[in-house]
Amino acid sequence: MKIGIVCYPTFGGSGVVATELGINLARKGNEVHFITYERPARLDSFMGNVFFHEVLPFKYSLFKYTPYETTLAGRMVDVVLNEKLDLLHVHYAIPHAAVAFMAKSILKSKGIDIPVITTLHGTDITLVGKDPALSPVIEFSINNSDGVSAVSNFLKKATLENFNISTEIDVIYNFIDFNKFKKTDKEHFKKAIAPNGEKILTHISNFRSVKRAEDAVYIFQKVYEDIPSKLLMIGDGPERSKLEKICRDIGLCHEIRFLGKQGAIEELLSISDLFLLPSSNESFGLAALEAMALEVPVISTNVGGIPEVNFDGETGYLSEVGDVDDMARNAKKILSTPENHASFRKRALQKAQEFDVDVIVPQYESLYEKALNKVKALV
Repeated sequence: MKIGIVCYPTFGGSGVVATELGINLARKGNEVHFITYERPARLDSFMGNVFFHEVLPFKYSLFKYTPYETTLAGRMVDVVLNEKLDLLHVHYAIPHAAVAFMAKSILKSKGIDIPVITTLHGTDITLVGKDPALSPVIEFSINNSDGVSAVSNFLKKATLENFNISTEIDVIYNFIDFNKFKKTDKEHFKKAIAPNGEKILTHISNFRSVKRAEDAVYIFQKVYEDIPSKLLMIGDGPERSKLEKICRDIGLCHEIRFLGKQGAIEELLSISDLFLLPSSNESFGLAALEAMALEVPVISTNVGGIPEVNFDGETGYLSEVGDVDDMARNAKKILSTPENHASFRKRALQKAQEFDVDVIVPQYESLYEKALNKVKALV
């Protein structure tokens, strides 16, 4: 099958899932074409049947803003026509689902009926989708897709509550590739960061306000009072300066490392003892799943789709948003003894294995087949 994948090429969850899905589809013999404005961050190695088609901005003095949606639609049409794609899979509703409808309509005028799959990832529904100017576009785009998936039951429910949806939504969870996320011995690396055997707590995000990364710092502060530890802050974003100031204010800059954006996060998670996810909203919690795959228990909030991944008292603990004291207490409980920590590590891995790529990707392939058959029946 020849599959076009449209996504944001960033380190965010939707871009990561889209890229990893494309890579694994290619490994199964499919031809995969990524269509976006720059090479996806996770597309970091050469594969003979994976292609990247850059969407170049069109600049003209009349336009105050570059018309990315129009150039993206044109590029999608061009790739479908010249690469003879069988299907388009767009990730994140805005603008990709709407643009896909435009591209599909253009192609139909040329006698080509191509199925469009839309995957909803979270803030495209729970945040962006609530904007009155965008909600009718999102609703229309979803209802005119040939197949729709959401990454959690929470997100499916939120979509049905926020929009008048007439099409079926399949829940297909995010997944983990254990060929990549496999715990390896990085003891020398760990000693470089924690030379005296300190526990390593880790937070990964894009440092937006919804991630509440400052809570990770405050949780660490309370854990540090009782347990020698270090905090790794991985990622970057608008809140970073604020976070660095907090570290200075509480006098813990020497114990907290800001590592910026990282490609091989599996290596950093391999040396971690605990993962912190204090977000105020998560439709799934992919970072938590990646941590669990590397035997790292999770301290998180109980919002959105997180409870579908992190199970309270089993793979970690859940707390109310902003309850730093409870999250710190739970962190200390997990780290209280080597035996208790090992038990949580084991259960975290066991739960993560339920989201193995070999379990999840066939669900996308089934959705593709259903969409292809739907379009064939209408021709």
